Amino acid sequence: MEFRRANVQDIEAIAALHAKSWRNNYRGAYSDAFLDGNVVDDRRAVWSERLTHPSSVDDTVVAERNGSIIGFVHTILDQDPVLGALLDNLHVAHDIKRTGIGTQLMAQSASAVMARGTLKRLYLAVLEANAPAQAFYEARGGERVGQEISEAPGGGSVVGFLYAWEDPSVLLQAPTS
Repeated sequence: MEFRRANVQDIEAIAALHAKSWRNNYRGAYSDAFLDGNVVDDRRAVWSERLTHPSSVDDTVVAERNGSIIGFVHTILDQDPVLGALLDNLHVAHDIKRTGIGTQLMAQSASAVMARGTLKRLYLAVLEANAPAQAFYEARGGERVGQEISEAPGGGSVVGFLYAWEDPSVLLQAPTS
């Protein structure tokens, strides 16, 4: 397996993996009509913009095995003046979850924060309905520091819990399971 910076050639693969992950994990939180409909087009538009016109504060890393993208992480450096960098997306192919790839991708995010962020903190939002992800982040030292209500893609609203790492370098030594 190899980790590398994402580029424009990765747009389709990232969008497809992102959409499939949402369909597998966000059913009940996002509308079925959206998840069963144009979620791939929605994600393709997001990733086309992000990778065609990258910002200097965006860091997107893919995990690749045998030429296929099997996971990715997208971090926005210095997103919040208190919480620091936002780990905006972390997705791993469903059939290889619980193999350590998500943990390794979080380490990639933490490395970017430590190397380039001015505020060396990391946070993310995880859906209230996504208990497995909450357990994953807690096992890696994430502390629940709040919650937010946001608009869900496709309509409606969702509750998200905010998890933070005061020192993201702890993710460089995080457990692999």
